[in-house]
Amino acid sequence: MKIVKVYSTSACGYCKMAKEFFTENNIEFEDYDVAADEAKRDEMVEKTGQMGVPVITIGDEGAEPEVVIGFDKPRISELLGL
Repeated sequence: MKIVKVYSTSACGYCKMAKEFFTENNIEFEDYDVAADEAKRDEMVEKTGQMGVPVITIGDEGAEPEVVIGFDKPRISELLGL
């Protein structure tokens, strides 16, 4: 099973679309509100060098995850094998 993490804000429409996509496809994910969680915001910036959301990481346990910036539905579907 892939480990999916979403770095988002509550005001972000694309973040909401991404989370709805995961829910509709029965994909478990961890959601981090980077507007409220400074540590997760710093982690996101460290991964991407930017403040834009959503940032989605998808990978296998113990492996370096793929980082997807924005709601790139074709890339996300490919990484999840959908």
